[in-house]
This record gives sequence, C-alpha cells and structure tokens, in this order.
Amino acid sequence: MLDIQQCCLAVIDVQGKLAQSMHGREALFKNIQILIRTTNILEIPILWCQQCPDALGPTVPEIAQLLADIEPINKSAFSCCGNEQFSTRLKDLARNQILLCGIETHVCIYQTAVDLLGQDFNVHVIADAVSSRAPENKQIALNKLAAEGAKISCTEMALFELLKTAEHPKFRQIAKLIK
Repeated sequence: MLDIQQCCLAVIDVQGKLAQSMHGREALFKNIQILIRTTNILEIPILWCQQCPDALGPTVPEIAQLLADIEPINKSAFSCCGNEQFSTRLKDLARNQILLCGIETHVCIYQTAVDLLGQDFNVHVIADAVSSRAPENKQIALNKLAAEGAKISCTEMALFELLKTAEHPKFRQIAKLIK
C-alpha cells in the first residue's frame, strides 16, 4: 500500500516529437498531469528526467509547466538509475516507494523499474500514465515488469491508495482532479 511519507514520483522523458507520437497521448498527458498535481498537493517529492534533451527536445510544455520549481535531470542512459544525479537525489529523499510515469514503457520506464527493483525499491508503474508508440510494446513491458515484481497500478488507484480515506484533509482537492 502506498504511503505519502515513503513515496516519490518520477516523471520520465515526456519530451518533444517523441511524446507527441505516443499511443493514447491525450490520456497519457492528462494522467501525468493529475499525478504531478496530486503529488504537489500531498507534498510528495518529484524527480523529473529528460533523455538527451538536445536531441529529443524539452519536456512538453503542458507537463513542464507543472514542474517549474524542479530542476530536470538530463540523462543519456535509458535507465534513470544510470545517472548519478538521479541516484543521489533519490537516495537523499530516503523514500522506498517510487511511482513511475512517462515514456517509453518498453525502454526507459522498463529499464528504470528493473534497476530500482534491483535496489529493493517498491516500484509502482502507473499503467495509464506510461506509454509507447506501439501499444503492444507497452503491454509486453508491463507484463514483464509485473513478472519481475513491479506493481502495476493506475492513476486513480494510486491517488486513493495515497489518501486512504475520504476524511483525508486533501481528499476534496484531489477528487476534483479526476472528475
């Protein structure tokens, strides 16, 4: 079960033309925005990664504007864990649960999740907030990740798991995000 005090969010590589070519792009962007807004409301830390931004372009504006107070981590390794800055920031957070969203599911999301699992993190891949250009690539990656021990979840499930109860002081504010 997700715990606000143990959780962080990684927003991975939602950049340029590649992001625009994702299967189900509109729902993908919407769910990533909901996750970012929710984690901001609940004061859950966010790690923001970009894959070779000089080549792939910056994070799409509708996502980047929600991350304005965060310095992006620019990487070349497909796994975020291949970047020392990511690993250091994650270690400094001292949290053991990590929500993953972004692209592409079968490349950077997959490799990051496997590396995090290898470091004993509790990895939650938010299935409706990750994508690939081809839906079968996404599905194969999610199946493989589940077999490797990642928890496959969805945006609404993660939100309600974090809140635990309708009596949570931020419940109404977060519930408005999904209506």
